[in-house]
Amino acid sequence: MVEMLGPMPTTTPPRTGRRRPLFWVGIVLILAGLAILGYVVWELYGTTYVSKERQQKTTTRIEKAWDSGRAAVHTDAGSTSTVIEIPRFGKGYRVPVIEGTSDRALSAGFGHFAGTAGPGEVGNFALAGHRITHGEPLRDLPELRSGDKIRVLTREKTYVYEFTSNGDDLVVPFTSGWVTDPVPDNPERVGVEPEQGEGQRLITLTTCSELFHTDNRMIAFGKLVSTEPAR
Repeated sequence: MVEMLGPMPTTTPPRTGRRRPLFWVGIVLILAGLAILGYVVWELYGTTYVSKERQQKTTTRIEKAWDSGRAAVHTDAGSTSTVIEIPRFGKGYRVPVIEGTSDRALSAGFGHFAGTAGPGEVGNFALAGHRITHGEPLRDLPELRSGDKIRVLTREKTYVYEFTSNGDDLVVPFTSGWVTDPVPDNPERVGVEPEQGEGQRLITLTTCSELFHTDNRMIAFGKLVSTEPAR
């Protein structure tokens, strides 16, 4: 007796045609995410590593130039003749000052605002520096306290300034150009400012007040308190 079999079950073929576009979309999204992550890591850590290496090499070049009788050196970021030391930031803290405040200059050290006084001169020796990325020379600006020293080294002299405000005492919009005036005069009646009067020899540090956007600036003021022979 022959057993009758029912109809054979049918199988649905895999929908490879529909799944394939979704697969590639997923791959693209993953790669895009990795690219964004890589960019963030580079900005936060890579640029700082490269910039600190550049700062160190530039400082060494300046010192060799001084030893050979030259006051300044020229780099791909700009001319430089000055090195900054801030003892509160550690014994190894030494950052060159580049003329100008272009992105290239700020990636190599402090930028010196064009038209402001030079080291030790009457007026306002105004500097800008990154607080995060690109060497971040002013990352710890909020830790500065009134009375802290900043040493400005040149071939012939070392100028010692003393901060007259805490690092985080003053935050202004990035459009506040008065902070780089020869004698910064705060438009706010009781705002932070240097001592007013002619003949002042001042220093001003400017950086971003927030770590991840640049709407405002944190400002620290100081005044010249002594001049020493070059080392």
